[in-house]
Amino acid sequence: MQHSIGHAAKGMGVGMALAIAVLLLIAQAATAGTLDRVREAGVFKIGYRTDAAPFSYSNAIDEPAGYVVDLCREVAAAVKQEVAATEFKVEYVTVTADDRFDAVKSGRADILCEATTVTLERRKLVDFSLMTFIDGASVMVREDGPQSFKELAGHKIGVHTGTTTEAALRKSLSDYDIDAEVVTVDDHKEGVKRLEGGEITAYFADRAILVFLLLGPDAPKSLIISKDYFTREPYALAFARNDEEFRFLVDRTLARLYRSGVVEKIFARNFGNAKPSEILQALYVINSLPE
Repeated sequence: MQHSIGHAAKGMGVGMALAIAVLLLIAQAATAGTLDRVREAGVFKIGYRTDAAPFSYSNAIDEPAGYVVDLCREVAAAVKQEVAATEFKVEYVTVTADDRFDAVKSGRADILCEATTVTLERRKLVDFSLMTFIDGASVMVREDGPQSFKELAGHKIGVHTGTTTEAALRKSLSDYDIDAEVVTVDDHKEGVKRLEGGEITAYFADRAILVFLLLGPDAPKSLIISKDYFTREPYALAFARNDEEFRFLVDRTLARLYRSGVVEKIFARNFGNAKPSEILQALYVINSLPE
């Protein structure tokens, strides 16, 4: 009997040790840094949106494109050099305004490369790089529509769902005591289409996105953009929290792009004849950190 009990105890001990070993491996995998995971798998996953031109979108041949996507390609090159993997590839993962932060938290994407506004609330979910752009929310209307924000009372205003711009619109309406209906859409192009068709009276979005939507030969000619800014939207790249090694690599890459002037070429490639605003130029200077 004693032998049987001892044998059973020994078996339980081995089983317990195996269980603990498995749990430790799972914990290590969960806490492994981005660079360690990339070094092991040989894959760096860039999360991008298809609908946030000129920052992050699918181009005419259905390839990832945009100002922020190009910045992340520079980050990918730095990651490749850092991990020195024999096999390395960049995988592009589509995200939406609603699921982008979950994509980072779950490991589906290593980095978010789109029009991500930094907020203190969002810093509870992800960490952010040095700033990559600064913009502000504005409003687009038809030429024959209301010409001031207060004139939108009683009308329908469109906005992309799940964005800081939606929250800013609702706050602005409350601040100005304007009774208007907020209509959320899943895509900026859908918002412009509804505006053209008269389903909504105005469309609220970051100004750079609105300007881009009015470029090109097929762009609507009857729409105009207000000169007013209703918010300030500081953009940055987002990634998993508490990954200091990866954060340093990302920030170092951005600082080098700003310091060398390469970022201006990336800007020109995505914004055409437009020039960086004075505040954006100041952002580049401030974030040109020395080695």
